[in-house]
Amino acid sequence: MEALFAGKEQELFARLAEEARLAKQQFLANVSHELRTPLNMILGFAEMIMQAPETYGRELPPALLADLAVIWRNSQHLSELLDDVLDLSQIEAGRMALRKEYVALPEIIASAVEAVRPLYESKGLYLRTEVPKDLPEVFCDPTRIREVVLNLLSNAGRFTEAGGVCVRARQDGSEVLVSVADTGPGIASEDAPKVFQPFQQLDGSMRRRHAGSGLGLAISKSFVELHGGRMWFESQKGVGTTFFFRVPVSPPISGDEGVRRWFSPYWYYEERTRRSTVPVPPIRPRFVVVETGNSLGRLLRRYLDEAEVQSMASVDEAVAELQRVPTQALVINDAHAESILRHLSASGSLPRGTAAIACSIPGALEVADMLGVAGYLVKPISRRALLDALERLPGNPKTILLVEDDAEALQLFWRMLRSSGRGYNVLTARDGKQALDRLAEGRPDAILLDLMMPQMDGLSFLKARAEDPALRSIPTIVVSARDPTSELVAADTLAIGYGGGLTVSQVLACVEGVSRILSSVLGPDDRALRATQSA
Repeated sequence: MEALFAGKEQELFARLAEEARLAKQQFLANVSHELRTPLNMILGFAEMIMQAPETYGRELPPALLADLAVIWRNSQHLSELLDDVLDLSQIEAGRMALRKEYVALPEIIASAVEAVRPLYESKGLYLRTEVPKDLPEVFCDPTRIREVVLNLLSNAGRFTEAGGVCVRARQDGSEVLVSVADTGPGIASEDAPKVFQPFQQLDGSMRRRHAGSGLGLAISKSFVELHGGRMWFESQKGVGTTFFFRVPVSPPISGDEGVRRWFSPYWYYEERTRRSTVPVPPIRPRFVVVETGNSLGRLLRRYLDEAEVQSMASVDEAVAELQRVPTQALVINDAHAESILRHLSASGSLPRGTAAIACSIPGALEVADMLGVAGYLVKPISRRALLDALERLPGNPKTILLVEDDAEALQLFWRMLRSSGRGYNVLTARDGKQALDRLAEGRPDAILLDLMMPQMDGLSFLKARAEDPALRSIPTIVVSARDPTSELVAADTLAIGYGGGLTVSQVLACVEGVSRILSSVLGPDDRALRATQSA
């Protein structure tokens, strides 16, 4: 009886876990569209005004253009953060991934200071920096560290009413110490435990005067800790608060970190009869990627901190590159990747000691082929990207049908096209049905199509277009907030080959290693569901 109740309880937990998984997937799909759409408006109009101010009929003052540059730069930063969120959902990472490189910390601090300067000027506050130019370059994710400095400066500016803020940075041994000191109201000792807690503000009056989600400091502390650093603060009520964070200058040396441990760092491996006493220097992993787009290459560059990623257009070019430079692995991203891998093995063209990994992660180009369209642009879309996509279409199109349900997006794309100087004649439609009515009146040279629309969405329009021979040949470019690479399940097959073949012990080691990797990243929802299925 106890076993029966235990089984029912386990089944209930598994069902709840699966419902949570579906809710998470739906949330991630919605967040892609809901965030990209307003970002497209902000980035698009700011870029339009800066690049083509004559479109608005009179000369714009330099101060306005400078402020628009700040708006555009910060919106671009938000867009990069959104890309990270979507990438994380795609690979289901257990923590925030970092894209590290050696960067000049003074430049990061200067960029953050410039972004918040209008807030300080509007309140009559000073904003000073004491950052030596000879600071060593820091191995970090510049987007994350800029976000940390930006959060600290924004908080200090919002809570300070008189005086101002000073940003300092200095080298402290093998680390760099950064501080942001304000002359604000300070933090009472009883409120100190709340400071780094998510969704926490200090008291009722603060919440009313200073709006915010209470996430900035918690997220900033997490970013610093992911770099192997630490964040803390010192405060005196009525005098001010200073936030500190320190991060290592260089990464810790480790010979067993990331996917590098699964690949031999040597061009040709020969088993020794006794252990060498010569210390092995750290080897920078190198991957040659073959794909038609850049979806997998972009992910590798983002998540493999120290790896060198070389992209090639064809397998033949990649094999030639493998022969020229020692490489840890050839990575093939193609729908027919497994057959390509079999051909490489049969032909013996894969250099001995080089691994080949085959998978299929679709990107915008592959999705465009599946939809039968000429291109796929993901919002936010720059003016340059839109015009370049149209320029690549055959026949030098002049009459463009723009199908978009959002009135502001229609206005933005209309301005982009009309300001290009190419003489575009722009027709508009608010959904797929209205677009078909437009096509019945006359044939445009090209179509720009949103996918998510009421009444008749973009996919239904594409289906109707494909069924009509008179419309099928009109080149169409999708302009959508839906990123085709943001699906949680990126690939369901991974194949591995090895130049020169694998011994029995190597095969067993691969099976054990890959199994351990997959089981270690399996989430609790997956384990609960799998346990029920096996019961």
